[in-house]
Amino acid sequence: MAEFMVNYGGVVWGALGAAVAVFLSGIGSAKGVGMVGEAAAALMVDQSEKFGKSLVLQLLPGTQGLYGFVIGLLALGSLNASMPLAHGLYIFMACLPVGLSGWWSAIFQGRTATAGINLLAKNDEQSTKGIIYAVMVETYALLGFVISLILLNAVSF
Repeated sequence: MAEFMVNYGGVVWGALGAAVAVFLSGIGSAKGVGMVGEAAAALMVDQSEKFGKSLVLQLLPGTQGLYGFVIGLLALGSLNASMPLAHGLYIFMACLPVGLSGWWSAIFQGRTATAGINLLAKNDEQSTKGIIYAVMVETYALLGFVISLILLNAVSF
């Protein structure tokens, strides 16, 4: 096992980093989009004319999955079979910010956007405020994305 890690540990850890970025942020987005979709579907029963406004709220938690996907692609693009273990570990660590911040912020953004659906159901004129509340949570996913992007581009091996 030690010989395997010396020879291929870098690419294994780098690929694991790409997977973490995509999977964690994707899990969070799926959970967040699903929560908002359930609330929006309930709204459609009585107020189907609000579909467009509810769709905006439902799409918001999906962006974290896109951030993770972009970082995952960048990480995969920097892999090669002979990369040193330290390089692979660095890629893994660089992918953690977008994975973790995307996972949690998408879930919390989904909760906030669900509250925005409730606001839309009760007071159509206030729906923009629900969008603003949900977008505020997005800030932290964006920060994780930027840090992962900087880390992946900051060091050349």
